[in-house]
Amino acid sequence: MRAAVVRDFNQDLSLETVDDPSCPDNGVVLKVDACGVCRSDYHGWTGGHPKVGDGSIMGHEYCGTVVEAGSRAKYRVGDRLIAPFILGCGDCPACATGASNTCEASIVPGFGTPGAYAEYVAVPFDHNLVHLPESLSPALAAGLGCRVTTAWHALTDRAGVQAGEWVAVHGTGGIGLSALLLAKMLGARVVVVDIVDEKLTHALSLGADAAVNAATTNAAEAIRDITGGGAQVSIEALGIAQTTNASVECLATLGRHVHVGMPSGDGMMTINMRAIYAKQLAFYGTRGMPSWKYPKLLDMIERGDVDLAPMLDRTIGLSQASAELRAMSGPTPPGTAVITDFTA
Repeated sequence: MRAAVVRDFNQDLSLETVDDPSCPDNGVVLKVDACGVCRSDYHGWTGGHPKVGDGSIMGHEYCGTVVEAGSRAKYRVGDRLIAPFILGCGDCPACATGASNTCEASIVPGFGTPGAYAEYVAVPFDHNLVHLPESLSPALAAGLGCRVTTAWHALTDRAGVQAGEWVAVHGTGGIGLSALLLAKMLGARVVVVDIVDEKLTHALSLGADAAVNAATTNAAEAIRDITGGGAQVSIEALGIAQTTNASVECLATLGRHVHVGMPSGDGMMTINMRAIYAKQLAFYGTRGMPSWKYPKLLDMIERGDVDLAPMLDRTIGLSQASAELRAMSGPTPPGTAVITDFTA
């Protein structure tokens, strides 16, 4: 099969012909219909993730059609499926309590096992997968990827966002835009933060109540002014110290910070603990979403409760993935890139 392979960090992915994946007994092989290009992939491409190295095939935001099923697989050939990026084992205490996104035995394609920057991907633990609604295109489904599901879990499970609350969103990439659209659906008021005016204008066009350019103003102070004392919830969607501290400092007393952005490297950063202490803030980490929450989210999208079409900006060929990753070194345009042509 054709795949885009990491050979050197910060260099173009190598387009190679590699062996087709073997089918796991407890899973399936998917013909990849679409795969999103995610900032988490960027961290791996730059050498910032310990499980990405020479020979890795990245890609964890995918959907596809079953072409082979293992003897213990739940799904069958021909099924169209969407995958959570965290594949819980199904047997451990975390999975038994419904928190499969915290499973210590989980598998994440693209990070330690071959991912979906390829024509085919093997998916073990296929009980995590979910049927893809006919009305949802593969490109949009892959565009939901980890960004929409992670944002939904962050807003509903971790932060418990309520109608009328102010939600600050730091970073208007895929997760940030997802958080904006979903928070508005929940009835919240949203202020977005970025350093690119084009992305802030785009977010305002999608319903953001206010926008702050952190390159020209103190974001935390501006948010406290806009909200009349601070946001009740703040979503950090980039994973760096500057936005993390702005997220903490923009909150009202008893506010909730939810850390979504994946920190790169060793993950160490200096945080304003005085703000957390003095305002008695809650500081949540979050990663992914349990697979059992997928059907409800997909049903809401299918019913039109939330329009996530603005998430998808462009479809690309596999050979263009390198350019998308390279662009993440600086300001990027609004919207998400999704690989839909694995021959180009």
